[in-house]
Amino acid sequence: MSDFWTAVRPVGEIVPGVPRHARSGERQPRHVRSWRRAFVVRTVTMSVVGTLAFGSAAGATAYHNAVSRIDVQDLDGLVAEQVKPKDPSDPFKDEPVNLLLMGTDIRDGSNADIGGVVDGMRSDSTMLVHIAADRQWIEVVSIPRDSMLAIPACELPGGSRSAPYTGRFNSAFSTGSGSTGDMRYAAACTINTVNSLTGVTVSNHAVVKMNGVIDVVDALGGVRMCLPDALHGDPRSARIDLEAGENRLDGKTAIQFLRVRKGTGLGLEMGSDLARIERQQMFINATMRQMLSAETLADPTRTYRLINAALGSLSADPAIADPGNVAGLAWSLRQIEKRNIVMTSVPVYDNADGATVSWSPETSEIFDRLAADQPPEDVTLATPEPSGSPSASDGAGGEEATTDGDPGSATKETSDPTGNEEADPTSDGTTEEQPTEPQTSPTPEDLPEGICA
Repeated sequence: MSDFWTAVRPVGEIVPGVPRHARSGERQPRHVRSWRRAFVVRTVTMSVVGTLAFGSAAGATAYHNAVSRIDVQDLDGLVAEQVKPKDPSDPFKDEPVNLLLMGTDIRDGSNADIGGVVDGMRSDSTMLVHIAADRQWIEVVSIPRDSMLAIPACELPGGSRSAPYTGRFNSAFSTGSGSTGDMRYAAACTINTVNSLTGVTVSNHAVVKMNGVIDVVDALGGVRMCLPDALHGDPRSARIDLEAGENRLDGKTAIQFLRVRKGTGLGLEMGSDLARIERQQMFINATMRQMLSAETLADPTRTYRLINAALGSLSADPAIADPGNVAGLAWSLRQIEKRNIVMTSVPVYDNADGATVSWSPETSEIFDRLAADQPPEDVTLATPEPSGSPSASDGAGGEEATTDGDPGSATKETSDPTGNEEADPTSDGTTEEQPTEPQTSPTPEDLPEGICA
């Protein structure tokens, strides 16, 4: 790794083995310019190796922080002929992605500054993000943390196993963490619970701490939301005041918006976790639309700043913790219709205790559909062009379907025997052109609450 660390030395530091004139502003001999080209090649090579070598989110962040110290000179528009980099590739190509996002209520470090000091490790908001194999739609299903469910046996730190039990959904995270607070086991127990309850196999996961949201939102330049009502949080639980209409939430305001439960406006009067889920989905929808906008994806600097911020605040599986993978997945979604980002809540009913909920029977329909990678009814899919069929101008090679659906058995009775299919004989023997069928224009999107036009 010596070449790599040489590549990120501060500007002006003497590099052993490099001729003095190579460090000056003088015209450099040809062999020195050749050395510099080789130096750049080695730097790029080590960059690739570095990305592959770091398997954790922390390692990826350290690597990108190191690379960011290099003085980058973008010559786009100054050089007549340049080789453009290839578009990032989707590592999950042609496969659905089921990403389980687990927000934690861990109150350590700066998290304690946000929510106060509380012992223990619990999950807060949990969302199953289904990205369709054809990349035409995304569905985000929120799982209420107070759902009373069957929690399966889970592996615990130290090699033991927990006993299965019925309890609140968010207790799975705490159970898996054991006495040591191990986040890996906490995430694994939550994933096993989701797999066993839904029949949907979680392919990837990420655990997000409260303070992690701040960096991501600030890297986006804030999240733009248009609120139907003013929102004022109870200062005893969350300090937030937003007016009705357009607001741009910075990181600190966003985390308060996500966690506030009491106050006035947007259902805060209810003090309910279910009402909070609706507000969280509103925010997630606005954030995802902004992440997948042309404004973000067309700006590589902003994209990788965002990825770096996200990976620096997540605990995730190796596939999601790889910046290149995340960039490729995001790029594959660049043409998604924003109306096809769908927010779904698990249908529930209140239990007799008044503090927990149970899942309604129709919940199984949601998860069966996701397991089969089938979109919800309100998703509009693009119709693929038929392959292998002759065009109208070919005039040969295709069999014409009859009205009864039997291909090739007969031609239409209204066909012109002269072969002039564009003319239609009238009663007086003349012909008139058939009116052209009007082209339908896209229906304007009925924007969800909180989303700005």
